[in-house]
Amino acid sequence: MIRGRLGLVRRLGWLVFAALLVWMGGTACRAQDAPKPAPPQPAIPSQQTPPTPPVTQPQQTDSGAQVRTGSVVGSGEGDLPARLTTLLGDHQFLEMERLLREQGDAPSQDGAAKITPEQKEMFRGVLANRANKPQESIHILEPVLERMKAGEHPEDEKLVRKTLAEDYVRTGDFMKASRAYQDLQSKSKLSPDEQEEMELPLKLLPLAANNPPMTVEVGEAFSLPYDRDALGLTDVPVFVDARSHDWMLDPTAPFNLICRSTAKEVGLKLSEQSAVVHTITGRPMQVHATLIPRFTLGTVTFRNMTAFVFEDADYYFPKTGYQVRGVLGYPAVSALGSLTVSADARIEVQPGEKGEHLTDGAPFFLDGDRVIVALGKAGDERMFVVDAGGQQTYLSSRYYAEHSGEFADKKMQLLSVAGAENKAPAAAFVADSVPLNVGGTPVDFHYMQVLTQPLGAAAVDDTYGTLGMDALDELKSYTFDYRTMRFAVKSE
Repeated sequence: MIRGRLGLVRRLGWLVFAALLVWMGGTACRAQDAPKPAPPQPAIPSQQTPPTPPVTQPQQTDSGAQVRTGSVVGSGEGDLPARLTTLLGDHQFLEMERLLREQGDAPSQDGAAKITPEQKEMFRGVLANRANKPQESIHILEPVLERMKAGEHPEDEKLVRKTLAEDYVRTGDFMKASRAYQDLQSKSKLSPDEQEEMELPLKLLPLAANNPPMTVEVGEAFSLPYDRDALGLTDVPVFVDARSHDWMLDPTAPFNLICRSTAKEVGLKLSEQSAVVHTITGRPMQVHATLIPRFTLGTVTFRNMTAFVFEDADYYFPKTGYQVRGVLGYPAVSALGSLTVSADARIEVQPGEKGEHLTDGAPFFLDGDRVIVALGKAGDERMFVVDAGGQQTYLSSRYYAEHSGEFADKKMQLLSVAGAENKAPAAAFVADSVPLNVGGTPVDFHYMQVLTQPLGAAAVDDTYGTLGMDALDELKSYTFDYRTMRFAVKSE
């Protein structure tokens, strides 16, 4: 379930947003220390400004109502499997865990709670995937898939195949992952969006199918400086086979990337075969695979790191003169253990199982290439995306439905959202201050765009919003611990 179209392409979405700010005459942008607009950033030259659509008043809803949008199957009323499917589409993983825990291993009774042992195992395996436990997920779901009769329950079969394919990628078994995605394509009925989301794994994994799995050697806890690149994202110092470089840190990118000039400088061998992909930058890119014998970040050494090689010109931004040298994605970032990014331009890492573990904070989950965090008081959480590899922050129509009364006297404006570029700009308000609870820590974020209506794009509508780098910059620090799956922040 790697969301290629909404993954790396969204890293460029803030530039599209900046172009729209110019088009609209400017709007209030976030400032870390004072509530004054920031100057617009240069737009990608190829982006065309859309015509101004008519602004319509949003449909009024009670402030306590919830708008159910996104990937929701069935009503979930009186049918536990349907309810679990609905919750899965809404990313309500904590509620799913509670229901399955209450159900236990006892035989199901006729009535509202009817669920088969196979269905229980399927949902447990999917939850293990979301909780960053790919080996456990594989252990559960491989037998489930073997017992499934082809075509009997197509949606369940597709869910299991998608989840297993993603598990194999996370464990570095690219041969199995490649086969799994090919089987998913040939044996499941996929929507156009699903087919587009699968472009990267379908095309890239065969290039690296014979690569050995990456191994990780960890040392003591360490800290290192980081820079903000011309895109406003985080660059960290790394050593590629003992040669120093700066790579973009993107925890949600499904693969590591490296530019051809750096690969040539280091002397890396490129795969003979290549693939042309569109979902990294939105434009055609020819990509090869390579294997980096030794890659070092602080006291952590990666051996046999798979990376995909792009042409320098394909990931270059002429307006700012910024060349992307490499992208450090999920395979490497998650292996670091715990990662704290501080406002003083330092990153602190607690690698390995011996490093200090984060036990407080809010639980977070991996869903495709998205990090989804449960924010709010325990038992009353709302699901938000935290995108440490993208600039744009916005709250969805779900948030608006619960807080519509707060915007009665505000002026509406238009907003274009990364991941929904093919849709007309949507009506939105600006919230001067948004209080959120992050694992018991209250945080006030400022000047957030709030959509008033669903956009019809599940990846936008199915959570309460996305916190990008402009929101994270308001914090003193934020931490992802991939061992305990906890996200914590310090606001002062």
